[in-house]
Amino acid sequence: MIYIVSAIFSFLMLYYLALVLQLNSYKFKRVIFNFAKKRWHFYYLIAPFLLYVITCDINHYLALALMIVYLIALVLLAKNIDKPLVFTARIKRLFAFNLLGVLIFSPLHFYYKLDPHTLDILAFAFICSYICEYFINKGFYNKAYEKITKLNNCKVVLITASYGKTSIKHFLAQITQNHFKIHYAKGSINTTLGLIKDINENLEPDTELLIIEAGARKQGDILEITKLVRPHYVIIGQIGTAHLEYFKNIENTRATKKEALQSERLELAITHSSVNETTSYDDGLSDINASLDGLSFKYKGEDYFANLLGSFNASNLAACISLAKALGLSYEQIKEEVKNIKPTAHRLEIISKEPKFIIDDGFNGNYDGMSDSYKIIKDYKAGKRVLVSPGIIEASDELNIKLCEVINECFDLAIITSESNALIYDENLKIDKIILKDKAELINTLANNTKEKDLIIFSNDAPNYI
Repeated sequence: MIYIVSAIFSFLMLYYLALVLQLNSYKFKRVIFNFAKKRWHFYYLIAPFLLYVITCDINHYLALALMIVYLIALVLLAKNIDKPLVFTARIKRLFAFNLLGVLIFSPLHFYYKLDPHTLDILAFAFICSYICEYFINKGFYNKAYEKITKLNNCKVVLITASYGKTSIKHFLAQITQNHFKIHYAKGSINTTLGLIKDINENLEPDTELLIIEAGARKQGDILEITKLVRPHYVIIGQIGTAHLEYFKNIENTRATKKEALQSERLELAITHSSVNETTSYDDGLSDINASLDGLSFKYKGEDYFANLLGSFNASNLAACISLAKALGLSYEQIKEEVKNIKPTAHRLEIISKEPKFIIDDGFNGNYDGMSDSYKIIKDYKAGKRVLVSPGIIEASDELNIKLCEVINECFDLAIITSESNALIYDENLKIDKIILKDKAELINTLANNTKEKDLIIFSNDAPNYI
């Protein structure tokens, strides 16, 4: 019986490991050093394993009971987390390798009368999995590379930045879609594997403009994408404090973003002043006026209006205008397209104005963007101004404290949804505040603390495992 229990226990441990790896882009280093809820590793991995080893020596029925408790705990975890494990082809292969490990090692444990354990099974599964995924991904990479190479009449645009790159991508797509056959990955797909999948599955051979968004968590990430797509045009947006937990300092961030300039087909680079290149696209901006009614600005002597919120979007649009002009569009064409631009989903997107004014800014996770959006709301007088936010994730305490100062000026009530920043905001917010222990409480909290005419902004959105 104990060998069957051991086999099942290996699958339960594998489920937890697969879950946290999937949440962290399958990076063991990130799971160990950067996972927000490291205590989960004790609750769902270390403690169950140690108890299992102990109970195996005491009584096999105790080991069985522990396995059942562990199963229930993982079921509850899967039920309550807002990003449960998705059984992708990769995860299915991982579980298949674990099954193979059970079939190989369990008979050996029994034959040599070894104490049943799971570490050898799990190690076997992960080693086989990573070898397998390496060759599979290499094949997908080569296929995507060849597909892009065959696009003889296509210009490739690569966009990267500390923040704003997804908005720039979507704005550029809207400005150019009536003038070129374009392709871009919807949403925030910006990793090598995500881009490879999109290119292989969705890129059409008659595409004239391929717009790529490139994200990074370490040096070399942008270079890897650059070598894959070999862009003709590069936009490097604002460099800031996002992901300092990974890059350690802004200089490392800047160096990583500038890897995009190493493209062998580069014709034009359009860079923000924070990139420290010779020329900067944001230098031509002036007369920026942002309110809840929209955004107006002047760029290189031309007047523009967009039905967007946030003064920072003037800078994002400036990058797009510069590239559109390089692609041959006239200023009059660009103005008309900018006027009709729709906000990027979850980025200062107005969901409703009645009965409550609701703004979804869930994908805005940096200090500059968040503080700028709050200042727009500061003058709202029709009702109470309510902030729903986890604060800034993957940022210093000092930056979150600085954001608290802006929140105190702009809001009447703040609802903090992440325990990772709970203590900082509890100590530094001077307005009415509610610190949620569980994000699931949010709906009832809003129902009990807001009314008609109140303005509610959902600013940054951290999943409940942060």
